[in-house]
Amino acid sequence: MSSHKGGKRRELLLETLKKEAPMTGGQLSKALHVSRQVIVNDIALLRASGAKILSTNKGYLIMSSHQRVFKCRHTNEQTRHEYELIVDLGGEVEDIFVYHRSYGVVKAELHLSSRKDIDDYFKNLEFSQSSPLENITNGYHYHSVSAKSEALLDSIGQALDEAGYLAQLVDYEPVDFKKNAHVR
Repeated sequence: MSSHKGGKRRELLLETLKKEAPMTGGQLSKALHVSRQVIVNDIALLRASGAKILSTNKGYLIMSSHQRVFKCRHTNEQTRHEYELIVDLGGEVEDIFVYHRSYGVVKAELHLSSRKDIDDYFKNLEFSQSSPLENITNGYHYHSVSAKSEALLDSIGQALDEAGYLAQLVDYEPVDFKKNAHVR
């Protein structure tokens, strides 16, 4: 069924994910002319060899080696603008999380890397009639953002700061947030 030997196919799988991520197992199996089970096995082998491949509700993707946490605060109406700033500068909004003194850390995976992803996110939010996560902490929230370079992350931080979205860390926040956090 496959026109590629295992090692070569896994190289093609990685290259495909670098260009087209996220992709479902079905999409990858069609692109590489193998069964979905072969893709699942290849993903497991690649992970075992050190590849940072994530499984998300939108498909597989390669975790960027450049990631930073941004602490932000803004209104619900400004959320779309915040996400667009990030993706337009080449970043991916990996997640959103809050630190609540009573509940601790509450986190949701997002994986927004395009305006289409953002549109889909807002359609789902509207359809569910749910409130954004940051509402439980008066608008304060964090995003893990990945990009292809530290320079892109610097540009994203600068754009968020110029928009007035970056927030100060405070003493009661867990220390591990501060390690890689970019704040005002």
